[in-house]
Amino acid sequence: MQQLPAVDWDAAVTAGAMVLPAGPRLDPAEIEQTVTQLRQAAAAATGHVAEVTELAAPTPAQVLVVDRAGWLKACTQSAQALLEGAAGAPEEADSSWAKARAMALGGQAGVVFAAIATRILGQFDPFYQPTRLMLVAPNVVAVERDLGVVPADFRLWVCLHEETHRFQFGHAPWLREHLLGLIGELLDGDELKFGWQAEDATISRRLIGSPAQRQAFDQATAVMSLLEGHADVMMDRVGADVVPSYSSIRAAFERRRTNAGWFSWVQKALGFDLKYAQYREGAAFCRAVIEAADVPTLNQAFAAPGLLPSLEELRDPQRWLHRI
Repeated sequence: MQQLPAVDWDAAVTAGAMVLPAGPRLDPAEIEQTVTQLRQAAAAATGHVAEVTELAAPTPAQVLVVDRAGWLKACTQSAQALLEGAAGAPEEADSSWAKARAMALGGQAGVVFAAIATRILGQFDPFYQPTRLMLVAPNVVAVERDLGVVPADFRLWVCLHEETHRFQFGHAPWLREHLLGLIGELLDGDELKFGWQAEDATISRRLIGSPAQRQAFDQATAVMSLLEGHADVMMDRVGADVVPSYSSIRAAFERRRTNAGWFSWVQKALGFDLKYAQYREGAAFCRAVIEAADVPTLNQAFAAPGLLPSLEELRDPQRWLHRI
């Protein structure tokens, strides 16, 4: 595997902070109440997620309620852990030119992460050790104000999604290394490139790379779609019995949903974005498996790498059910 260039992560934090817009205005009492409610929601979500996923509760993760700048700094730590875990230690920046390039790469990363920092609500981070669950308080407040939803319900709703990710990785401790391996294959060789390809009278954006890179890309797409789709379905299974205004939150959020989740910054860092349609494919897969069998059958997808659905099986759940 080729050695990646060094990145100045301190420069990333500095550059990101320079362009990071402030969040909504909150007085000290509102800040204290928001932090307290988010921590309470994270604690309450654990039991609900355990019930609907039928997965054993994992080892507790550190819960961090952060502002945008706090998430930005944590994101650079995660990105560093991710890239070093996938590709090994970067090359040494032992010359003036290499140091300048490391600062430039850090600056670019910081600007990208700053843009995400204004949107992301929560993130379970499986790459940084020990694992942590981060909740971005100003963004949660901004979205609940924008949508006009019940704050306590919305905060629990956000935590249910992120807690489901924690359960996924807790049930499948091999999943972190599996994803790092796929990302390592994507980074191995020439830089990832995309081009436009005509197919069936349509034009689509496709990865241009080696066969191994394309295969790794498809596998990563399938895994990420499964994780997000599974989290969405489990939130639905909790439903209005726990979150009274659930249906109105879901409807309002779907109208403004973006690619925000624990791996949104991974996509940006690697130069590709999963489309919302692919998240919906992951959710449709989970619902189909539960309808045809049950939740324990769906949980087999997290039992071993070989039981994860391929991209083709994600789009044809019966094919995966037949295989397992």
